[in-house]
Amino acid sequence: MNPGDIVPVFGMISGILTVGFMSWALVAIARGPLGQALSRRIAARHADTDLAHEVVALQEQVEELRRVVEETQERLDFTERLLVRGERTGLERGAE
Repeated sequence: MNPGDIVPVFGMISGILTVGFMSWALVAIARGPLGQALSRRIAARHADTDLAHEVVALQEQVEELRRVVEETQERLDFTERLLVRGERTGLERGAE
């Protein structure tokens, strides 16, 4: 065997060992606390979309409540105007 033939073989062996070690390290990290924290963060992003839908639903409810309050305020204003007219009419009749 030539010395020139041994270099590629050692290169392949060191490459295989390097890839194997890096794969093992990646799996160890993924299963450890860092991987768990990462998975919780990813899960929280999904939960954030659920919260976003809830926020939109609550905003719609708030808009509906505002509309109801505005309508009630208009009715109250109308009733107050009617009462004031009735008092004025009563005062005018009493003055005659």
